[in-house]
Amino acid sequence: MNSRLAFLCVSLLLWAQPALTRAETITVAVAANFAPTLRLLAERFQHEQAHQVRVVTGSSGLLAAQILHGAPYDLFYSADTSKPQALIDAGLAPVQNRYTYALGRLVLWSSQAKLVDAQGRVLHTGFQRLALANPKLAPYGLAALDVLTALKLSDATRTRWVMGENIAQTYQFVATGNAELGFIALAQWQAEPNTGSHWLVPSILHRAIRQDALLLHDTPANRAFWQFMRSASAQERIRRAGYDTPEIKP
Repeated sequence: MNSRLAFLCVSLLLWAQPALTRAETITVAVAANFAPTLRLLAERFQHEQAHQVRVVTGSSGLLAAQILHGAPYDLFYSADTSKPQALIDAGLAPVQNRYTYALGRLVLWSSQAKLVDAQGRVLHTGFQRLALANPKLAPYGLAALDVLTALKLSDATRTRWVMGENIAQTYQFVATGNAELGFIALAQWQAEPNTGSHWLVPSILHRAIRQDALLLHDTPANRAFWQFMRSASAQERIRRAGYDTPEIKP
């Protein structure tokens, strides 16, 4: 009887061991504009799954460069399409491991009440400093440059630009008063107390801010997070955060 009990105990331990070791840490690289939303979703995922999520944030260009140089990121949520495509071209992931998870919106924002009106006419006035993300690194900065070009203001305002490395730093320039106004993501404006004044920039004034995700290492844990982010509940949360979402195939 004792030998049978011992055998049963050993069998149970062997059966349970994979479950005990199944939890993993998933490292996700995410563009600065989407980081607050992804952190909220990661918390929800961790409540549902045994896995832990480590979030690394920065500009899309910087994160892509780190991945190309061997940074151990499992998933990459970019603020554009070109950085994930470059990683696919470099052979770091297959094309089927990519999809558009969000469509960004751009806002011209000032922490000063009534400075920015509903048409953004302040851009034609004598302001001192205009913050925007570096167009060479950040897609929201490239979109901001599109807007200034469309309004024929890029040359007239260039000497007053204050460049942020990413959209998070750009937001800080405006929030701290180092720039009177700046182009930020709608998601940033919605996430903070809606003080000051803003102009929701019409999408026709800039290229679409398509934000692509890339699954770099296809493990069961990483795939679980990947599928969670594509779920209807996650997509609804992304829309509430200030993004549009394309239709995603299951």
